[in-house]
Amino acid sequence: MTAKERLAIPPQPMPEHPPAERVHNMDEVALGYTLETARREASRCLNCPNRPCVAGCPVRVRIPEFLAAVAAGEIDRALEIIRENSLLPAVCGRVCPQEKQCQRNCTVGRMLGDIGKAVAIGRVERFVADHASGVAVAPAPRVGRRRIAVVGSGPASITCAADCARAGHAVVVFEAFHREGGVLVYGIPEFRLPKRIVEREIRNLRAMGVKTVSDFVVGRTLPLSELRRRFDAVFLGVGAGLPRFMDIPGEDLIGVFSANEYLTRANLMKAYREEEAVTPFWHGRQVAVLGGGNVAMDAARMALRLGAESVQVIYRRSEQEMPARDEEVRHAREEGVTFLTLANATRILGDDEGCVTALECLRYELGEPDASGRRRPVAIPGSAFTVPADTVIVAVGSGTSPLLPATEPGLRLDAKGHVIVDPETMMTSLSGVFAGGDIESGAATVILAMGDGRKAADGICRYLAARTDCIGKGVLL
Repeated sequence: MTAKERLAIPPQPMPEHPPAERVHNMDEVALGYTLETARREASRCLNCPNRPCVAGCPVRVRIPEFLAAVAAGEIDRALEIIRENSLLPAVCGRVCPQEKQCQRNCTVGRMLGDIGKAVAIGRVERFVADHASGVAVAPAPRVGRRRIAVVGSGPASITCAADCARAGHAVVVFEAFHREGGVLVYGIPEFRLPKRIVEREIRNLRAMGVKTVSDFVVGRTLPLSELRRRFDAVFLGVGAGLPRFMDIPGEDLIGVFSANEYLTRANLMKAYREEEAVTPFWHGRQVAVLGGGNVAMDAARMALRLGAESVQVIYRRSEQEMPARDEEVRHAREEGVTFLTLANATRILGDDEGCVTALECLRYELGEPDASGRRRPVAIPGSAFTVPADTVIVAVGSGTSPLLPATEPGLRLDAKGHVIVDPETMMTSLSGVFAGGDIESGAATVILAMGDGRKAADGICRYLAARTDCIGKGVLL
């Protein structure tokens, strides 16, 4: 097929559940490609010799090769190619912002003058992960006696653990919650990422020989210093799960939640299954969500599914500056979420019983760009107004837990509380302790965390190769 013929193939749309139906259940919104549409979409790839899509992928998946395999109908082979660099194709195919990474660099989109018409790499990757058959994850070879502890079980940790296991080391993953997966299970809703997908990827990790230990809080169950004594290297991938609030009056009222708590109750603890769940959830009718990122969209859409009559997202910049994916904003709007942009809350109002009744807000206009490159919001004097609400969900970001630094004072942090690492090796200020993902960079994307995990695994393996002793002589937990 010539390049001209490939460019003539139209982008294949992703079928979705109708908004009027999906807003009443937790079913996945996107239905996925068929074999025919996946092959057709993959055939749009020009197999560019300079491979710009690979340069845009934080874990460097060999994208043209796996697309060529799909176009030829070799789905199992495509999965083998992806797994060389990524253990989470079903996850990445669903939640990674390909439009800002691999697809942003796609030559097809550039030639057609519309990045939206780039090859849908993520959608094809999702198809491969969901439909490949008979491709088992092989146990990793044991070629050494080195023991590695991985703290946390989110995307950075999973990637680091897999790469270290492939290198022949014994790996144990410690998870504070009762289920592994980190933000993939507590943060991202079922309708975006079914938990059976995450469970499958965790099983793949175990199949490689990685051991997982849940309900284990490093810094409480066991101090970091003890892990350092028992293991040859430690990777910290505990994410950024500490909720941030706006420090405005009324945040202590009944009906105010961090998005972290709100989503964890619904995603990890299944609070919406009232007949069997052991954790309650708040039945809000008029819900206001503060923030404009993917977490804000997740919280807003979840509120609708939990029975809210109205949900409004309040964001202090314009919609063009929203960090949320365009697809997530579109889905939210289709489902009935409304958007109040260029506005922000200054106070949460309550009644005599301490329950939320409304938000007091100010209107904003955009000024000069700030450090993020987005235009800075500037409050308009005298523009105060009120928004009725009985529930407020604060989704303005999250920080890193102070637990590890408090128990290990030698761990250096920056001014924002992120762990400082050597950018080449990902080693922290503590010898043999590495870190990556949101604990190091702040809240970011799944694929960027995976890129950190991969870089840290390389740093760990090089560190261990240079050691002539063996630290971990105790019991491998």
